[in-house]
Amino acid sequence: MTGCTEWRKQFRDGLVRPTAGLAPGKAQANLIAVPRDWAWDMLLYAQRNPKPCPVLDVTEPGSPRTVLAADADLRTDLPLYRVWRDGKLVEEIPDATAAWRDDLVAFLIGCSFSFEAALLRAGIDVRHISAGSNVPMYRTDRECRSAGRFRGELVVSMRPVAADRVADAVTISGRFPAVHGAPVHIGDPAGLGIADLGRPDFGDPVELRPGEIPVFWACGVTPQAAVMASGVPYAITHAPGHMFVTDVPDTEYEN
Repeated sequence: MTGCTEWRKQFRDGLVRPTAGLAPGKAQANLIAVPRDWAWDMLLYAQRNPKPCPVLDVTEPGSPRTVLAADADLRTDLPLYRVWRDGKLVEEIPDATAAWRDDLVAFLIGCSFSFEAALLRAGIDVRHISAGSNVPMYRTDRECRSAGRFRGELVVSMRPVAADRVADAVTISGRFPAVHGAPVHIGDPAGLGIADLGRPDFGDPVELRPGEIPVFWACGVTPQAAVMASGVPYAITHAPGHMFVTDVPDTEYEN
């Protein structure tokens, strides 16, 4: 079984793939790096919206190092990055070294991939893992609480769950509040302003089978929606579904 250090090395060497199901038992994290003069607004935005933006670590300005994996480099050790200018996506790159700036403060945000191993252990199918695809993610009509210059809507990830296992999925994920915790919505996607499950805003669509219910969790792509809505002058983020694989056991975030 490939460990987290080996996966990070493979990403550093150029492998690009979604990270769901990789390094089972280790937590994963979303990345958003913003200029130092925007970092306070970002921190306050996360504090006011803890479901989609649970902060696991914040770096020193310019530093690509994190306590979540001592040997890692945040510029190279994720499989795919996004670069933003004035709230607009300008490129996706597998190595962010050339795009990194000395004034960037990086935030590592908890990721729901971290509780998927617990769902699998309980016999709950995680469809995007079994299908070998990226998790579907959707922008909603729910506005997050604004903070300074940061504003934007909630983004959610969706996993189909058999109706008789929904309560179990809620209970299991609810034990992991630092990586989004329990779902924010169960059932009709229209309740979140989502018109078509077959057309996710990020990631890939997955099959919803008879007897299954769509279950929605707050998603760490929410800060990227805020980058767009707020016109952040410069930012680097992970590409949706392409996370930072940490050295931290997922049980560290389990209550």
